[in-house]
Amino acid sequence: MFDKLESTVQRFEDLGLEMSKPEVVSDQSVYQKLARERSQLEPLVEEYLRYKRLKSDVEGHRDIIRNESDAELRELAQEELSGLEQQLATSEQELKILLIPQDPNDSRDVIVEIRAGTGGEEAALFAGDLYRMYSRYAETKGWKQEVIGLSEAAAGGVKEITFSLIGADVYGAMKFESGVHRVQRVPSTEASGRVHTSAASVAVLPEVEDVDVEIGENDLKIDIFRAGGKGGQNVNKVETAVRITHIPSGIVVSCQEERSQLKNRQKAMKVLRARLYEKQLAAQTAEISAARRSMVGSGDRSDKIRTYNFPQNRLTDHRIGLTVYNLSDVIDGSLADIIEKLKIADRTARLEAGMEGSAG
Repeated sequence: MFDKLESTVQRFEDLGLEMSKPEVVSDQSVYQKLARERSQLEPLVEEYLRYKRLKSDVEGHRDIIRNESDAELRELAQEELSGLEQQLATSEQELKILLIPQDPNDSRDVIVEIRAGTGGEEAALFAGDLYRMYSRYAETKGWKQEVIGLSEAAAGGVKEITFSLIGADVYGAMKFESGVHRVQRVPSTEASGRVHTSAASVAVLPEVEDVDVEIGENDLKIDIFRAGGKGGQNVNKVETAVRITHIPSGIVVSCQEERSQLKNRQKAMKVLRARLYEKQLAAQTAEISAARRSMVGSGDRSDKIRTYNFPQNRLTDHRIGLTVYNLSDVIDGSLADIIEKLKIADRTARLEAGMEGSAG
């Protein structure tokens, strides 16, 4: 383990030197790539340096206890030793977690699909609430957002919305949002004040490049049609909307948000690649161990992952047994604490799965 950590520290230092070179600074694409790699290594390097300092302190205190003639110094070293040993053990555990290989998709941008489920108009309103929640969370993270497809409900809210989020390590955070979200509240149309239960599904797909998914020219059926809904005078007069059917899988995607047929086609292809990639990932996940499948980041959109109880201002994440009573803040975009707890639970589960695998 420590040989790997030493090489990681060396790589971290080499990246810093590389980034200071004038030719790298002037090439932003190269500079950002190196900066991204260095940023990913930084938590591990910092924890390892902390571990080394603690280990040196523990050994120094043990040496004092063994060899120091001054009884008062030996007593003081003994008092401090247990605390240092505890910190050292904690640091070693954190290093093991940080050494778990990252999901290679964590640094990717994402495509998010939100669909109203059971509950009629109330489900559509809730789907709209989820979209606003993610939009505001994205703003706090400095991510760029772009709507790809939108189907609005008659009474407000959305039947379905597809949008992309672009920024640093978006999938690493957003992947935990895939699944069924359940809401319990009194609909505005409910005269008796009775609490209703509705649901919406969220799918978070890592955005992929052409090279990640192979799509043959003969695999696609492309239809062009006139867009509907809002968009100005020309939107319904010119055939700009695009529907793409991937014949082998039966996946159908469409986009009509742009006035340009080319742009709509590009957006639709982006969604299609993401869905095909997700299908590949699902096939891989089905082959791995039961322990790995049980992790919070499994991304199964059929699982009920969270309940939003408005009367009690309560949110419960069923995967990790987390309950908080600040639902109004969360629905307003304050998702950071919940996502951090999900990340910790995921890392811990992967560490335990790795230990079980080693024991077997």
